[in-house]
Amino acid sequence: MTNIQLVTFLLGLSTAAKVIDCDSRPNVLLLIIDDFRPALGSYGEQVITPNMDQLAAQSIRFTDAHAQQALCAPSRISLLTSRRPDSTLLWDFRSSYWRDSAGNFTTLPQHFKDNGYFTVSSGKVFHKGACSNFTDDYPLSWSVPVHRPTSKREKGIKQCPGLDGNLHSYTMCPVNVTLMPGGTLPDIETSDYAISVLQSLSRTRGKHNKKKKKKNDTLRIEELTRPHLPFFLAVGYYKPHLPFRYPQEYKDLYPIDSIEMAKNPFYTANLPAVAWEHWKDVRRGDDIPLSRRVPDYFEPMPKKYHLLMRQAYFATTSYIDYQVGRVLSTLEEEGLADDTIIALLGDHGWQLGEHQEWSKYSNFASATQVPLMFYVPGVTDRTGSLYRRRFPLNSAFDRLHPDHNLHPQHPHPSGQTTPGESPIDLSDEPILYRHNSGLVSHALAELVDVFPTVAELAGLPVPPLCPLTPTGVTFCTEGVSLAPVINRTVGRPTDLKIRRWKKAAFSQYPRPTFFPSHKTNTPSLSRINIMGYSMRTKEYRYAEWLPFNNSNYHVDWSGLLARELYLYDQDPSEDVNVAEMPENIELVRAAAHQLRLNWRHALPVFYDGDLPTTDMTTPPIVSTVKQQETRNGAASFSSNALITGVVILFQVAKVACQIILC
Repeated sequence: MTNIQLVTFLLGLSTAAKVIDCDSRPNVLLLIIDDFRPALGSYGEQVITPNMDQLAAQSIRFTDAHAQQALCAPSRISLLTSRRPDSTLLWDFRSSYWRDSAGNFTTLPQHFKDNGYFTVSSGKVFHKGACSNFTDDYPLSWSVPVHRPTSKREKGIKQCPGLDGNLHSYTMCPVNVTLMPGGTLPDIETSDYAISVLQSLSRTRGKHNKKKKKKNDTLRIEELTRPHLPFFLAVGYYKPHLPFRYPQEYKDLYPIDSIEMAKNPFYTANLPAVAWEHWKDVRRGDDIPLSRRVPDYFEPMPKKYHLLMRQAYFATTSYIDYQVGRVLSTLEEEGLADDTIIALLGDHGWQLGEHQEWSKYSNFASATQVPLMFYVPGVTDRTGSLYRRRFPLNSAFDRLHPDHNLHPQHPHPSGQTTPGESPIDLSDEPILYRHNSGLVSHALAELVDVFPTVAELAGLPVPPLCPLTPTGVTFCTEGVSLAPVINRTVGRPTDLKIRRWKKAAFSQYPRPTFFPSHKTNTPSLSRINIMGYSMRTKEYRYAEWLPFNNSNYHVDWSGLLARELYLYDQDPSEDVNVAEMPENIELVRAAAHQLRLNWRHALPVFYDGDLPTTDMTTPPIVSTVKQQETRNGAASFSSNALITGVVILFQVAKVACQIILC
């Protein structure tokens, strides 16, 4: 029997298991935004983000999602490997490449590449440098070399115009884009490249777009892939990371007299010094007076600069929203929106004056919380889009209501406009959405959940739960798939249910010393002497700061240096640490025990059948069978055999498609 005959025979056998057609597999668009707190209109903030709000209105958004460490490199490696920082052994920017130091862990794009996807990266997806092997993990994760914008190479060059007529290194830096190197900015270049990729991929698939082919594409994707391969495109934006360098017109969206101070712009009561972030990054700007004189690390930001910083962050966010909109509108124009799953998230949060902090570098919720949304065509876009565009490009400067908080506006025959009157709009005009549009989940979520979620949504094998010693296991997860949350929210029937969703989200942050110093925020591995572990539940956040050995990575759980406790029913903003109050002794004892049991003991609890659900604190959510088997052993031997067979047949189908179509 020839190879082709064998493949044909196996494909015939696999039809009973619903063989995956190469052409029917969905594409994936992953949008990662740097230092991005949930500063979106769709999250109830007074920030003008019409394009991301438009996406949110057709997605499911998670309101309580958190990064595992509020620092770019560790968070991104954790996100992309679905392993927590203590497993990747990366807590700083540059100490190691996880494949060398921790284990040859499969990444999210690598998993798609290994399963027949064409994987492409534009902008900042991996953090560059040693932590991604100086190649952004190419070629293991990507089909072609990654694209980094050339204008980003101008880092360190003074580019911010001052009133004195000279250029400076400002923290807040609105610019005339035409005067920038190359007449562009890094995030504009990032979108340009992503757009060229989508246009090239569309041409190879013979989609409906009739635009003429450009002579000088950034990348001739059609020469590097085949029409039958689905794609995984990751687009990473550099802003709103410091410095806030953005097109100057976006500043006009936020008059300074419209900017409000943070609700809690003060040092948290009873906060141990080790838990505080002293905004070193902001102090380096030439436009911040304190940058050249720092006699007191606990000195507050003057009100004038407090408002200017918030204005600059909001303006930069609106600029990024437009770049996201350019990519989304191209996805639709090229006929790919109906076949593409979209995930949008931040790599961690960013504090805009809360707790008297400016940046990330801590375990506060304002530093770890991120926007997280998933768009699944035909599932999350409940109103459908047969007759109206999904992602028309919106300008933040057009059709703005004073509160920037509008329902979809649909033309009325009489010329009037009625909010939310019809699910169908024949117009191509931009549509702005209220922050309560779309599907919403308040379930706890973590960035380690993204890998298994996207895999399940795309129909790929879902990584099983990592064992207690995961170093030698290349393919596993330390999160859970959130795909079942979507099924539950949209009312899809499920067989296995959850009695309780995950009890907590876990984050951590390293420190070199107990009191603030120049290297407090971003210590290299050799300087890390303290590790702060934080556990967030729906009722409270509890954290401990413990001695850490940077040679063997050992944490001394008996050497408590400080602890924190914030009770959300009384203190939702984490403004008063009550860990040492006598009335909280029992809660602290229980929380400390749970923290030591760690994330494994906070995972969802499943059940079979029709047990009552009245004891649930969150809606019942169904996980993948593979993860359910690992967690509670509920599935029978026959179920295990069936699932194994289906996975094998899936792999056979994938290989067969590649052999036949290639």
